[in-house]
Amino acid sequence: MGPKKSKVAQTLSILSQTGRAFTELGNPTEAKAELASIRTAQQEHPDVLEVRWLISAQQARWEEGLQIARSLLHLAPDRSSGWLHQAYALRRVENGSVKKAWDALLPAAEKFPREPVISYNLSCYACQMRQLDAARALLKRAAFISGREKIKRMALEDPDLQPLWDEIRKL
Repeated sequence: MGPKKSKVAQTLSILSQTGRAFTELGNPTEAKAELASIRTAQQEHPDVLEVRWLISAQQARWEEGLQIARSLLHLAPDRSSGWLHQAYALRRVENGSVKKAWDALLPAAEKFPREPVISYNLSCYACQMRQLDAARALLKRAAFISGREKIKRMALEDPDLQPLWDEIRKL
C-alpha cells in the first residue's frame, strides 16, 4: 500500500480534475470560480497551473497563458507540459512566431526523448518554417514513439502539416 496523500494533495487533485472537467465542457467561468476556491498558498501548484493554462488557452488569452506556462516550467521543469504550453503560447502571442515556438520547444526534445507530442509539435513547426526534412524526421520520431497509425491520423487532420500530406498518406 502506497503512502497516503496529504489533504492538500487530495484537494488539489480533486479541484484540478474539476477544473479540467469544466474546461473540457467549455465553461471557463465556472472553472475559474472553482480554482479560486483553492487556498492562496496552493495557487502556484503545478496541477493548478495546468488547469489555469487550459482555461487561458480555451479563451485565447495567450499572454496570460505564456506567463502561466513559464511559471509551470519554472516550478516543474520535469513536466513536459510546461515546455509544450510555453511553445504553444509563444506561437500565438502578439509578436510571437513559429520560430519562437520552435526555439522554446527544441531543448525539450532532448530532455523528454520519449514524449511523442514534443516531436510532433516540432514537426509542425519545422513544416511551417519550410524545413521539410526536419519535419519528416520529427514526424517519424513521433510515429515511432506513439504508433504510426495514431500519428498518421493526427497529421492528416493538422493543417500545419499540409505540405507533407501526400507523403503522410503513404505511411
